[in-house]
Amino acid sequence: MQHPKRLAGFAGLPMQNPAEAASELRRMATGPAKFLGALVDSHTKSGTYYDSPDYDVLWEEAVKLDVPIYLHPAFPHHQLYNSHLKSPHLPEQTNISIQAFGFGWHSDVAMHVLRLYAAGVFDRFPRLKIILGHFGEMIPYMLQRIEKVSKMWGRKRGFKEVWDTNFWVTTSGNWSMDPMACMLLYGNTKVERILYSVDYPFGNNEEGLKWLDELERSGMVNAEDFENIKWKNAARLLKLDSDFSF
Repeated sequence: MQHPKRLAGFAGLPMQNPAEAASELRRMATGPAKFLGALVDSHTKSGTYYDSPDYDVLWEEAVKLDVPIYLHPAFPHHQLYNSHLKSPHLPEQTNISIQAFGFGWHSDVAMHVLRLYAAGVFDRFPRLKIILGHFGEMIPYMLQRIEKVSKMWGRKRGFKEVWDTNFWVTTSGNWSMDPMACMLLYGNTKVERILYSVDYPFGNNEEGLKWLDELERSGMVNAEDFENIKWKNAARLLKLDSDFSF
């Protein structure tokens, strides 16, 4: 890499094969380019989620390497979409936007997180680091209810404890103050777990700058918290050189 201090990335992994995914994560995280973790779709092309014990090999490797896994939304599996999700009364583009970036993506990732928790992934790997986009994929708004209901699932650690210690959330082009108010004013998500992130090329970076300005003027964060959200939290999580500011 010509400019290793200017460019960094997340690895893509062959999630249809957990052992190969673990091997690829190790190769990419320890190779010359030093990838900082991985970004994977919330399910495979065949519709497989990752709550099976087969994926323990990947979580174990991520913990050994001390790198995060970014769980990113994906379009629903075509059979599920056609049989249950698609409305015959709506245009195709409207169906797609509802089931994808309008709503469905985010609820799908949230349910995947609950499946991982219920399957005991965070009991077996208490130091696993997971990043979620779009202000936590709806989880902060349902956190109290999830915490209450999940007590019936027989896990060693409560969901709120797992949320506080195993998860980070990004803004990811979701330029609204409402999610920040939910997370910060009621303290359900720690400020050091919130990462500023754009959504280029799908979102407008200039809107992101306007959002930062609005956050700074909102009174919801002090100067230290603002700097942490803007870049320092990400620098700590990803072990980036932090001898700069912007």
